[in-house]
Amino acid sequence: MFSRLPQACLGLLALCLALLHPGCRHATLGPEELPMQTSPYAQWTRGPSTDPSFFPIGVWLQDPKNAPHFKEAGVNVFVGLWEGPNEEQLAGLQAAGMQVICAPNAVGLKHLEDPTIIAWMHGDEPDNAQPAAGGGWGPAIPPAKIIADYQHLAAKDPSRPVWLNLGQAVANEEWVGRGAPWEDYPEYCKGADVLSFDVYPVAGIQKPDGENYLWYVAKGVDRLRQWSAGKTVWNVIETTRIQSNRKATPAQVRAEVWMSLIHGSQGIIYFVHEWEPVFVEARLLQDPEMLAAVTAINQQIRELAPVLNSPNTERAQVTSSATGVPIDLMAKEHGGDLYVFAAAMRPGSTAGTFQLSSVKGKKSAEVLGEGRSIEIKEGSFADEFGEYGVHLYRIEGAGR
Repeated sequence: MFSRLPQACLGLLALCLALLHPGCRHATLGPEELPMQTSPYAQWTRGPSTDPSFFPIGVWLQDPKNAPHFKEAGVNVFVGLWEGPNEEQLAGLQAAGMQVICAPNAVGLKHLEDPTIIAWMHGDEPDNAQPAAGGGWGPAIPPAKIIADYQHLAAKDPSRPVWLNLGQAVANEEWVGRGAPWEDYPEYCKGADVLSFDVYPVAGIQKPDGENYLWYVAKGVDRLRQWSAGKTVWNVIETTRIQSNRKATPAQVRAEVWMSLIHGSQGIIYFVHEWEPVFVEARLLQDPEMLAAVTAINQQIRELAPVLNSPNTERAQVTSSATGVPIDLMAKEHGGDLYVFAAAMRPGSTAGTFQLSSVKGKKSAEVLGEGRSIEIKEGSFADEFGEYGVHLYRIEGAGR
């Protein structure tokens, strides 16, 4: 994630190719990895809401004066406060009904009873090379310090979780800003209750064809979940040009979000700053097209929050007609219905053939948000996927 000031070290990156997924894709998680039915925040009395209808949707390092505008867009958490928290910032968020994840500074720790604060945070991206006292860049912050700070804070305030965000190296091996050795990453994960990372494939990895790497968001989610042995994972999504001359389209942002969710992200944060051509802290609010798209994405997430917060099921699999364009999916059962969320994971078009176990006879799959349905015959249906296409299906009455 970028801090409020531009980063000075963003070198060129070499192309990084991943092995293609096999054509036949099952629900992302195996039975042994299914999320708990209880809220991941149940152990904290002042942590994020345990209501099944709550799903964290955040913005990074924004001024509380814009909290009402972000709230209208479906945001429910501010993550980070510039040189804060201070009393004015917390009062502004409280007035707007916006909760926050912030640093445990002296002001923050005076507000231990304040429900506005739902988690504490470490400093951003400790795995990146850190500014050196004499100029230039030094090594990363050692995981041992992150773990020690975490233990100290958890002892001081056991009522809230601790959140940690790591840099883009989680998904991008060739990120030149990485300061930590690879073996440190599982250790970093011991220093927080909620893990996060940021990668911005179009605007932030300095590849001329960054749109071909949208799947980095899913790759990073998978890695954090593996390194952290199943801890709660969030991730950060691009919405602006940041410091480049390129930005993701609304459709690409939607794809990044749903790739993340399908791979198990339990919280989405938007990066909305922009430095080029001029610095604008809340650039998303000045981009009507992207703001409308993000608002629509957030509305759909909020509507589906009880489904997203329910356990996965292995009752669905999909085969892609194009071996170079795999389709990944996540299946859920909720309220007597079966839900299947699917995304094409590489550029290009393909067709997906879905097979649903224990679905007999004729049924239909409602394609949520698209105003259409697809006939299901003996548990099978097919659909077309365009460039990084995302389709969300509900099969009424097919839940167990």
